Amino acid sequence: MSFRSTINKYFNNHAESSENHEDTSLQTHYYKTTKDKGLSMLENFFTNSEVYEVNSISKEHGEISVLIKKGRKAFIVATVIMVRPYQTAIDFSVTTESVLPFDFGYSTKVIQHLYKAINKDLPLITTRGTS
Repeated sequence: MSFRSTINKYFNNHAESSENHEDTSLQTHYYKTTKDKGLSMLENFFTNSEVYEVNSISKEHGEISVLIKKGRKAFIVATVIMVRPYQTAIDFSVTTESVLPFDFGYSTKVIQHLYKAINKDLPLITTRGTS
């Protein structure tokens, strides 16, 4: 990771995972599941947790928006996309609500925590797209 990326990670209030992210922990994760099962698993995970509050669910678009209600407040959008049969990509976008315009890497840590939690419930294929 470059020096500029490291500075941006800590002095920004937003982080998101993507296909070719420079930080390997923020690269898109692919799971051996269907879009509906992945979305249902995320919905159950967020609903059964005391930390998160589900804001809305769009099954047509494969998105769930969630608020972190305990500790630091943050807004999360989880996107579930079925790339191939039984290969589903899950990405996150996290924005921290703060008085300051930066969160010292909290939004990145939230994404890393969410991926670790999902890895326990869904079989991980890879963190990069396989062609």
